[in-house]
Amino acid sequence: MATETSLALSLVIPVYGSELVLPELVSRLQDTLDSLPAIRGSYEAIFVCDCSPDRSWQVLTELSAQYPWVRGIHLRMNAGQHNAIMAGLARARGAVIVTMDDDLQHAPSDIPTLLAELDKGRDVVYASFAQRQHAAWKLLGSRLNDKVASYLMKKPKGLYLSPFRAMRASIARDVLRYHGPYVYVDGLILSATRNIGSVTVAHHTRFAGDSGYSLKKSISLWLKMATSFSIVPLRLTSFAGMAMAGLGFVLAVLLIIQKFTLDRMPIGWSSLIVTVLIIGGVQLVALGMLGEYLGRVLLTLNGRPQYVIGATVGLPEEQA
Repeated sequence: MATETSLALSLVIPVYGSELVLPELVSRLQDTLDSLPAIRGSYEAIFVCDCSPDRSWQVLTELSAQYPWVRGIHLRMNAGQHNAIMAGLARARGAVIVTMDDDLQHAPSDIPTLLAELDKGRDVVYASFAQRQHAAWKLLGSRLNDKVASYLMKKPKGLYLSPFRAMRASIARDVLRYHGPYVYVDGLILSATRNIGSVTVAHHTRFAGDSGYSLKKSISLWLKMATSFSIVPLRLTSFAGMAMAGLGFVLAVLLIIQKFTLDRMPIGWSSLIVTVLIIGGVQLVALGMLGEYLGRVLLTLNGRPQYVIGATVGLPEEQA
């Protein structure tokens, strides 16, 4: 793990299914960064290939031979975007670290905008987008995630948690103190600082290929956020249990009153089975939530790694 900063800027970019994008991405990064006098000649880009099924790793190997500032990390198993970012952060040597996607939806030409806002004294700067080029289900999920993050993690109002972000190396070191397998980088950042800025930039269409983010992965990321940084879900299940118990008590009182006033009891299989299903469903949700927390605790105590590195390219000995 890199412990000292010896460069002005490090880029950390998770890679999945982007063999057609990488050459163009590297070319644009060099054009942008070489145009900045304070950065020129003092930057690196760490590409973390998250066990991509295409030729992304081979392309990264070729690019590293062509561009000395390109470093590559190949993960043996798919670890997920946030875990891959942790692998890159652990080896970044820049005084400032920028994370971004590999599909050119985040434009390298917007990096100076993030750096300019960071120079105003911010610890972290996020890019926000006036209009995002995503599918409708993903936009809806993003809005839900934003609302939940505001409630569970006390996210500053109006802040969009984008993977396109710039942070100081000191914040990255705080993030790296987390060693559990269930990584949510934004939650770790919000645990380290509230001195966070935001800039609005354009969101572009994907340069080539298809997104590797599925609905399943989005739900998994939401669970990481919900269970790793808050016990609110457990409290909600407790409140649901108390609400159902209160409802049962009220119905019991009403039935007793009906017995003495009308001298008859209601009969009917439908009402009984509906009640049983509702109560049983609440119980199963509560048990499932407990199991989710206990499972994560077990895997953390067992030392499940965040990622497993299979190979590296272009990394100096002190970074490997």
